[in-house]
Amino acid sequence: MEGIFILIAEDDADDRFLLQAAFEENAFKDQLHFVDNGVEVMEYLQTILDENNEKNLPRFMLLDLNMPKKDGREVLKELKQHPVLKKIPVVIFSTTNNEQEMRRCYELGANSYITKPNSFENLLKTVAALRSYWMQPSGISV
Repeated sequence: MEGIFILIAEDDADDRFLLQAAFEENAFKDQLHFVDNGVEVMEYLQTILDENNEKNLPRFMLLDLNMPKKDGREVLKELKQHPVLKKIPVVIFSTTNNEQEMRRCYELGANSYITKPNSFENLLKTVAALRSYWMQPSGISV
C-alpha cells in the first residue's frame, strides 16, 4: 500500500463500519486497512517488510484487545519486540475499561489507550483527536 495509512485491527464488523464512517465523516481521506484478528496483523506487516517497504508501514495502528486467533495483547508484545515494527505507534482501542488492563498494555509498549466511545458522535470526536495527534508531520509529509 502506497502512502500514509492507518492499520485497524478490529474483529467486529459493526465497529469496522463505524470507524470507516467516522473517518469519512471527518472528511479525512486517509487510507484505512482493516484486519480481523491478530494473526492477520502480523501477516500483513510481514508482507510489507518482505517487500522491503519499511517506509510504507502504517502511520499508526488501532488495536482491539479482544480478537480471535491472537488477541491484541499478544500482537502488542510481538510488535514491540520486533526491531522494525516496534516503531509503529499502537493505540489500543477497546471496550475494556479496566485500569489494570490499561497499565498492562502500557507496560507492553502501547502508545495510547482509548476506550471505545459509546456513541457515533463521540467516535467522531475520538477519530478527529486521533488524527490530529498521530498524523502530525514528523519529518514525513502528510
